[in-house]
Parts: sequence; structure tokens; C-alpha cells
Amino acid sequence: MELILGSVYFVANSALDVLPIVIFLFAFQLVVIRGPMPNIKQILVGFVFVVIGLGLFLVGLEETLFPLGRLMAQQLTDPAFLEATRVTVTGALAWQDFYWVYLFAAAIGFSTTMAEPALMAVSMKANSVSGGAVGVWGLRVAVAIGVGFGVGLGCYRIITGLPLHYFMAVGYLAVIVQTTMAPKMIVPLAYDSGGVTTSTVTVPLITALGLGLAEAVPGRSPLLDGFGLVAFASLFPIISVLAYGQLSVLRQKADKSVTKKADITEEEDHAL
Repeated sequence: MELILGSVYFVANSALDVLPIVIFLFAFQLVVIRGPMPNIKQILVGFVFVVIGLGLFLVGLEETLFPLGRLMAQQLTDPAFLEATRVTVTGALAWQDFYWVYLFAAAIGFSTTMAEPALMAVSMKANSVSGGAVGVWGLRVAVAIGVGFGVGLGCYRIITGLPLHYFMAVGYLAVIVQTTMAPKMIVPLAYDSGGVTTSTVTVPLITALGLGLAEAVPGRSPLLDGFGLVAFASLFPIISVLAYGQLSVLRQKADKSVTKKADITEEEDHAL
């Protein structure tokens, strides 16, 4: 019963959140365009689905993803677990003793990104617009690798307590350098990839993971150290997609070189 009441509460809040959008669209249609709204029934049904979907999604976040992220962080940083799996021999626990946290963070970042609906849509559109030059799976895997690495590195930052701006400065410096070297076609797509991947599936889980990790590690503040994983998840996909574009160009050059050598060899054989 409590779950049902909570679901109704979230759906009602979602309706209030969507209401300003509905009012603006209809007011713009009546005042500026001054014409009837086309396909009014389909639009209203779509808004109903959006409201219900958002409400149920928020229920899922509160009931599953946030508790799961905190639970995994607590289990992976449990003193008994760390003592059983530590790699340092003596002394206090060091950053390398938390290697299971890094592996879990990278795996969860990769898997949630592969399941991200916004990334799927962008990948398919990029493949269609580029005439197949940008592969759907190639782009998704490149973005997922960037997110996985970024979330793992972000957990390392939380555990060590290093300042966030150091990582951001070095990361964006790498982005600037890559931007000057990457093919122009991939640059806007790479920058957009950092935004679409931090969406409905990825953000809630890695946020819960960061907060749970900051609460579990002694000396860390959830407010100061718990946030920031989303910044890593936004930055490193840009780097990985730019690298994907650069590797694609190198592969094309290598293929052309092989084809050219094959043609020369064939011409020599005919000459003989």
C-alpha cells in the first residue's frame, strides 16, 4: 500500500513538472502561430504516458537504484571485506586496496551507458546522417568506455580525497588538444556524447554510488566528496569518442595504404 501511495505521489509531482511545458506549448500555438494544434489527441495521450513514465521512473530510482548504489559502496568498503582482499601487506589501508571499488564503478559506468536510451538514439541518428561512417555500436562502446574509465577514476578521487579541479583541468586540456587533431566530423558528436550519456539511467546510479562511497570512507564528506562523478562521466566520453574518430582515420589510412600496395603489386604482376 505504501508503494502504491508513493507511486501516486511521484506521478502527481511529475504532472506538476510537465504542466508548465504543456501550458507554454498550447499558449504559443494559440498566441503566436494562431492555429489549431495538429494531432491533439495523440499529443495529449503522449503527455499522459510521459507523466506516468516519469512518475514510475522516479519510484524506481528511490526504491532500487539509489539504495543499490549505496549498498554496493558500503559492501565494497566494509573493513572486513577490505582486509580479506587487501594488496598492501602492512600498515593502514591504501588507495590500491579499494581496487574492487574501481572495477565495480567502471563496470557499472560501462553497462549503464550501454543501456542509455538517449545514447542509442544519438548513435542511430549519427549513423544515418554520416552514411554509415559512424558505427552505432562503435560509438556506443566508445562512449561507454569513457564513462567506465571516468567513473572509476572519480571513485579513486573520492577515496584519495584529491581536489576535483585538478582532474577536470587535465581532462579538458586533453580534450582541447584532441579537438585540434581529431576529424572535424566527429568533434561536435564527441561533445554531445558527454551530455547524452549522463541521462536517465547513468546519473542516478553513479550519484548514489558516489554518495555511498563518500559516506563509507572515513574522512570523506558526502557533500564535498560525494558529488563529482557525473562530471567525470561527462568529460571522459568526449576524450574516448575523439580518440575513436582519430583511430578510425588511422584505420582508413592503413586500409588505403594496403589497397594501394595491392594494386601496385597487381600491376607489376601484369607487367611481368
